[in-house]
Amino acid sequence: MLSKNDIGHSRVRQPLRPSLVRSEFGAWTSGGRTWGRIRANPARRRKAEATLDTAENRTGSTGTQTRPPPEGTDNTPAQPQSSHRHLVTKAAAVLLLTGISGVLLTRVAGSDGFTPLPQLLAFLPWLLVPAAAVLVATALVGWRPGILWSLAVCAVTAFFTLPYGDASTGAKGPAVAELRVLTSNLEFGGATDALLRTIRFERPDLIFVQECDHRCAAALRRQLPGEGYAHLELDQAAGAEGSAIVSRFPLTRTPGVKGELAMPGAVMEVDGHYVRLQLAHPMPPTPDSVGTWRSELGRLRDWAGDHSAGPAILAGDFNATQDHAAFRGLIDAGLYDSTRLTGDSRVPSWPTSVLPPLGAQIDHVLVSRHFQAGIARFVNLGDTDHRSLIVELTLHLKPHPI
Repeated sequence: MLSKNDIGHSRVRQPLRPSLVRSEFGAWTSGGRTWGRIRANPARRRKAEATLDTAENRTGSTGTQTRPPPEGTDNTPAQPQSSHRHLVTKAAAVLLLTGISGVLLTRVAGSDGFTPLPQLLAFLPWLLVPAAAVLVATALVGWRPGILWSLAVCAVTAFFTLPYGDASTGAKGPAVAELRVLTSNLEFGGATDALLRTIRFERPDLIFVQECDHRCAAALRRQLPGEGYAHLELDQAAGAEGSAIVSRFPLTRTPGVKGELAMPGAVMEVDGHYVRLQLAHPMPPTPDSVGTWRSELGRLRDWAGDHSAGPAILAGDFNATQDHAAFRGLIDAGLYDSTRLTGDSRVPSWPTSVLPPLGAQIDHVLVSRHFQAGIARFVNLGDTDHRSLIVELTLHLKPHPI
């Protein structure tokens, strides 16, 4: 048995202490505890603890040390950098495709709708440009619904760019007259001098003039009779309201179609054959005039239905394209668009401020089934926002039985 003195002098076995580690900050650490100078400085202590945590993280659960990340590497989980861009692309695609689809649905329904649809319908073929851009954008972000939607929009738009109406009148009988027809909008009479020069150069047989103001009417009456155009039917008015029909052949005035802008009518006698004439100039489909524009085109359609059984020409500035239901009603009433007959139905006539491939064809020469169209040309007069249209026509009539 041990004595009390033995107990006092014996060495009791102490538990093993974790090994001390000298840190780079001059402190000793062990088991998560810190001794030394580091404790006197809280800032250095926190830095030391962060160093220890980093060292522990570098060692896996099995005690093996992993390679530290390269210096300067950001360990923060990366967020998808393109998610915001994709969201913006999808939102823009939905807005554009919704607008274009609304225009196309109006076209499919055979209606001109309400503002801004009549205005957008005038430029329907050019909706292919934003539709194709959306197709590319949705393909780049891999948005399948947007790709399918834009493909459908492109296909329907491309279909409606095809010409409307028959490509031939089926005119029968011998040719009894050759006519060169010119229609021109002078924009408040500003292109009067240019029109007179064009008449002298082109020598048309029949001329339809829109927006012929008082100065224009006076110039036509003063200069054209000596040029071989003795027959004029003028509706004199200021600004855009005046109109005129000029011919080398005799004219007889007839009641014109009622409208805000003058639309005179006449009967022309060509070598013993009679051709009914009507000038077209309905109001443009501005936001406050869509109803008037639609009703005046409706009156022109009624005129076409009443007179298309005999030789007839309806020409002028229709302020409408083949993509407007109100204009297609004229074709359905029995008339033919001469530029459709010549393969030029998508050549723009307005406005002249843009390059020729752009714009819309709103100036037309419509004819009854008794005519064939040879050549159609658009001429830039200058001093007006419209290009003039010149069409070569041949009148065919069956001989009357004796």
